[in-house]
Amino acid sequence: MREVKISLVGYGVVGHGVVEVVGRKRKLMRDLGLDLKIVSITDHTGTVISPDGIAPEKVIGEKTLQNVKNSDASSKDIIRSVNSDLVVEVTPTNIVHGQPGLGHMEEALSCGKHVVTSNKGPLVVAYSRLKKLADEKGVMLKFEATVGGTMPLISLIERTLVGNKILGVRGVFNGTCNYILTRMAEEKYPYSFALNEAQELGYAEADPTYDVEGVDTAGKVVILANSVFNMDVKYSDVQVRGITEITPEALILAHKRGYAIKLIGEVPALTVKPMLVPLGSPLAVGSTLNAAAIYTDLSETITVTGLGAGRIETASAILSDIVSIYRTKQIDAIF
Repeated sequence: MREVKISLVGYGVVGHGVVEVVGRKRKLMRDLGLDLKIVSITDHTGTVISPDGIAPEKVIGEKTLQNVKNSDASSKDIIRSVNSDLVVEVTPTNIVHGQPGLGHMEEALSCGKHVVTSNKGPLVVAYSRLKKLADEKGVMLKFEATVGGTMPLISLIERTLVGNKILGVRGVFNGTCNYILTRMAEEKYPYSFALNEAQELGYAEADPTYDVEGVDTAGKVVILANSVFNMDVKYSDVQVRGITEITPEALILAHKRGYAIKLIGEVPALTVKPMLVPLGSPLAVGSTLNAAAIYTDLSETITVTGLGAGRIETASAILSDIVSIYRTKQIDAIF
């Protein structure tokens, strides 16, 4: 049985999901030969530390760690000092400077700890630097949850499609935009009405700019470009147009002609823009679903679909990355 000690940095929606999923899947993980223990959880109010593992019921009902913390050390001090093998970084995303997640990841990798993250910002700002640091330290940087949520895109390319040359990736990468466009098409809602509904249901933030202006999708395009195509690009290299100017009339006309309008991100084209998608296409998904088409030289086109966001869904991608690290390490040991 391999004991894996985890430091969780960030205790918002995704952080709560990670604690819940690790607790819920403890038996399954042990059946796979992994004893996962979250030994520290850190948020902006403090840290809970327990070398034997933090019981989920101690923290799961707490919005912050203010009432249960037993340390006020800084996040970087916790990463450095706590005896852990792996850091799960799920603090809020900032694609301008990547902080505070970038500093957390650099600290963890420098300490020889694997990093698993759902935080796009550091990867958009400094993917090459983080990957180089991970390679130098002999540890892994895993980020499935940053691009497709629960949709297995990065792992599909890295493992299942190994040996293929990836010619391109295009897809629907933002569930908020997809929900708005779906409702506008189905109910003939104006954009503002569909956005309000999405906000009421929790699919859109109070400030939806990152989603509806295409910023979130562009960040995912950058991550794919750098990790899959080794392009070394930044956000400013992506041509971006969001969905705010799309009208119900445009959606109705497109539907009459056999098309849906979807916000599509493309790599290596480095574009994000509303595009016509045939109604029968696997990319013509509805509601909050994401979908991606992977174009290859040997396997032709592979399409994958899944939920792009959500507490448990994102945590499931993080758990998958954790397992993949130790399965890969076992394979390396054999050879």
